[in-house]
Amino acid sequence: MIDISIMIEGQFGLTWPRWKKLVSEVESLGFAGLFRSDHFTNAEPPDLDSLEMLVSQTYLADHTERIHFGPLVAPVTFRNPVFLARQALALDDLSNGRMILGLGAGWQEREHNMFGFELGNVQTRLARFEEGIEVVTRLLNSDKPVNYDGNFFQLRDAILLPRPQRPGGPRILIGGNGRKRTLPLAARYAHIWNGVFLSPDQFHERSEILDGLLIQAGRQPGDVQRTLMHSVYFGRDHAELDRRLHWRHEDENLMGKTLDEAIQYIATEQHNIVGTPDMCIEQIKAFEAAGVQELMLQWFDMDDIDGLRAFAESVLPALQETV
Repeated sequence: MIDISIMIEGQFGLTWPRWKKLVSEVESLGFAGLFRSDHFTNAEPPDLDSLEMLVSQTYLADHTERIHFGPLVAPVTFRNPVFLARQALALDDLSNGRMILGLGAGWQEREHNMFGFELGNVQTRLARFEEGIEVVTRLLNSDKPVNYDGNFFQLRDAILLPRPQRPGGPRILIGGNGRKRTLPLAARYAHIWNGVFLSPDQFHERSEILDGLLIQAGRQPGDVQRTLMHSVYFGRDHAELDRRLHWRHEDENLMGKTLDEAIQYIATEQHNIVGTPDMCIEQIKAFEAAGVQELMLQWFDMDDIDGLRAFAESVLPALQETV
């Protein structure tokens, strides 16, 4: 059975009233988890409200009992990996083992320039990312002081206390589709691999590559959970879907297309989940057949609680049966 979680772009106007409502609804409606991005602001103006990621996760950990949660993903550019490990360990303990620590290399130039954080070129980002994962992994897994001498991060007889209640602390998620760097890092370090905007066939192909890399690393394919992030555009009927997709008339890829043509494009070219309940169910089951164990669905309208409830009530029950 495939799990369905909700993912929020926190930089799109997330406030405490919105977050509290979303946390309560996602917990009660039967979704598996609630994830959020970790950004100061958008890549392009306008600048909107954005709750601090770890503070918001602390509220979630203390106000839910069932759902798992975490960042998709926390960049090691403005999140020092020592603090990330320490904070994630505490959140995992607070939530009785429900924290998932998603780690990333960082990508958004604008927020780094605004707040004085060095981003660097792609090669620098990936090198820093690998070191950051190594630091987090050593600190979470070692019950003895550890040392590490990297180009970006150093440890000197370092140990985090108290030790995590769950051995190894929170699960590590590594997201991305890259064959050369991302998948090998997932094979070495991750408990969860999160693909991004892949078709079912693309996901299956990357997952098979990961299987081989895991075996090379002395691990088993089952050691790493396979998840995927996509957007979702949902309507209870075509009329509601037409209203929810009003933005398509300003999208250069969708201008001039009928509603049915737009749905087809969003589903087949962008590989997002789009449509009425039956359509969404069919698309999700195609991802399940490709090996996706959990879908993290971007829910863009944080005030559309009515739509979130309708999606949960009409789609989730139909996914209880395995493919």
